[in-house]
This record gives sequence, C-alpha cells and structure tokens, in this order.
Amino acid sequence: MKLEPKLIPTGSQTVGPFFRIGLEHLIGSAVPTECADTITIRGQVLDRDRAPVVDAMLEFWSASDSGFARTATDDDGNFRVQMNRPSIKSGDGRIQAPHLLVLVFARGLLRHLISHVYFGGEPRNGADPVLSSIPAERRRTLIAQSEGDDSFRWNVILQGEDETVFFAW
Repeated sequence: MKLEPKLIPTGSQTVGPFFRIGLEHLIGSAVPTECADTITIRGQVLDRDRAPVVDAMLEFWSASDSGFARTATDDDGNFRVQMNRPSIKSGDGRIQAPHLLVLVFARGLLRHLISHVYFGGEPRNGADPVLSSIPAERRRTLIAQSEGDDSFRWNVILQGEDETVFFAW
C-alpha cells in the first residue's frame, strides 16, 4: 500500500499533517447509545490571544456507559460533541456531580491537557470534591452553561486570562 501525502493549503494554520492524516480517521460522528438523556456540548478552543485554534482535538470521557467521544475543531475553532448525560456513582460514598473528563490535543502542546466539564444548574456541583477543590473564582472555567434543550456551551481557553483549569498528571 502506497501512502500519498495530503497537501495542506498555503496559509493554513496547521502545524503538520498529523491531525489531518494521522487522526482524521479517528474523528467520527459516533451516535450515542440509545438513551433518553442525550446532551450536546458546543464550544470553541481559543489561544491566549482569543484566536481560534483550528487544529485541536478533544476527547470526552465519561464514567457512564456512554463512555467516549472525540471531536475536532473546525476552521473557526468550534467543536460539537453529543453524548449520553453522565451519571456518576462514587464507591467511597462521596457525592460527585455529573461531569466529563476532557483531554485537549493541540498544536504546540508536548502533552495533552486534562480538564473536566461540569454542567451549569446541576445541584450536585456544590458538593463535588474536585470542583470544590478549585478556587471559587476559577470554577466557572469548568462549568458549561445551559443553552436549553439539553445543549451546553463550554469554551476551552488554553492560556491567559480566564484560562480553563487544567489538572496536573
């Protein structure tokens, strides 16, 4: 089998062909398993100057049966993912708010970034041990805002003012 390079248009902001060639087949439009409680998360990945990051990839992981979804940003840095609403069960008796673990892959990162996304209006947010450990003024960077009809908006800001909270690993 002969691989032919995919040409990237001049002026494109991609660093290399790896997102376009190496990961393109991994990014699909998987439909969540049958569930009455499906949510959509829309947002934008932005750099420190609030410029859109056009070649980012995000993975959303859930402890629920819905498990996993992967999406890429478009030419305006926008992303959209649809998943079953997570339900978190804690084995140690602590209350956890429904949330998703998010991995962010983008140009200039030597390693992916790790974050969480919680859902605005969720009454269990106040008792969540991880969310409660974040300084109050920074928590909002982890909470997706409801747009109605089980749709949420959550932007990922990679650096600077209002930078999304990322966790060390």
